[in-house]
Amino acid sequence: MHFKTRFARLDDKKRILNLYKKVSKNIGGIARTENEITENYIETNLKKAISNGVCLVIENLNTNQLIGEIHCYKLEPNVFNHILSELTVVVDCEYQGQGLGKLLFTSLLENVENKRIEILRIELIARESNKKAIKFYEKLGFKIEGRFEKRIDNGTKNFEADIPMAWFNKNYTQQLDSNAANKVLRRSSG
Repeated sequence: MHFKTRFARLDDKKRILNLYKKVSKNIGGIARTENEITENYIETNLKKAISNGVCLVIENLNTNQLIGEIHCYKLEPNVFNHILSELTVVVDCEYQGQGLGKLLFTSLLENVENKRIEILRIELIARESNKKAIKFYEKLGFKIEGRFEKRIDNGTKNFEADIPMAWFNKNYTQQLDSNAANKVLRRSSG
């Protein structure tokens, strides 16, 4: 099989939707259920990630299918401008266990390290029961930052915690917009 990792485009929307629908059929595959995966949901995330974040896909060149996707984007308030959040990764069930999730993550992290030096951190949240994913994220350099107790309604009478995690960009360089830079210059000169 031949795979290609590339940045997502808006015209990938339908194929990303199909991928998410397929993955969401497996309980625990992603947090959203199949009926929550809509064209609007996919289009909104895709536009946000393309405009102010990162969205990568893996394409199976033999079948022209998208078999993996990862995205994250900046949150709205400017105080979070140094953060990529809302990270979601999906890999087609038929291709799991082949290192494609790792490929998506390493491509994302390398892109941020080398080309997005204005990004200090990338955030994700994992279910506490998904110990395999938590260990995987830790191997990639993500650090556990706490617990959101009883955040996940897993369909039983019990709730489980969400585990917030963050990765930090070693090449981060603070970017000041022109207004902020002028304020700093005025303070230092006078």
